[in-house]
Amino acid sequence: MSKNIIILNGSPRLKGNTAMLCDAFMKGAESAGHAVTRFDLQKLDIHGCLGCMKGGKNPASPCVQKDGMEAIYPAYRNADLVVLASPMYYWSVSGQLKTVFDRLFAVAECDPNYANPRKECALIMAAEGDTPDNWKPVLDYYHALTGFLNWTDRGQVLAGGILDAGAVSGRPVLDEAFRFGASL
Repeated sequence: MSKNIIILNGSPRLKGNTAMLCDAFMKGAESAGHAVTRFDLQKLDIHGCLGCMKGGKNPASPCVQKDGMEAIYPAYRNADLVVLASPMYYWSVSGQLKTVFDRLFAVAECDPNYANPRKECALIMAAEGDTPDNWKPVLDYYHALTGFLNWTDRGQVLAGGILDAGAVSGRPVLDEAFRFGASL
């Protein structure tokens, strides 16, 4: 069955390693008949959450701030699967991705119990380090997040040992990203 997939690409490098992994994943998912919408968050004007607790009044535009999130909200609501894509920054996701995820709370505010919509999810990440200790903090965060949201983790593509933009080119992890997208 075809899925609606959104990719939230939190990399500031629009042609970097994370972007290349997203490209490969997207091609694989589309080859399997899925609809994929990708947001390169660096290109959108998105402001940090104000913590105002005033969202949720309008499900079509749930946040009081009107910025680049207006493009993301409808795709997020309709998504079956949300891909969190980011380079590893200080053993976590990038600020761009964290900001967008914080702002998705406005969607939960549409529910009187602040329930987040149930989704499937996946993680795509590029990092300089490539040891279990290097991945542990970000994977702990990812699994805690998906657990609290009651989301179903469909898996991860972790590209370690890369730093310079484009360093992932030609590496087997790009094929892994394609196969992962195609397997959903």
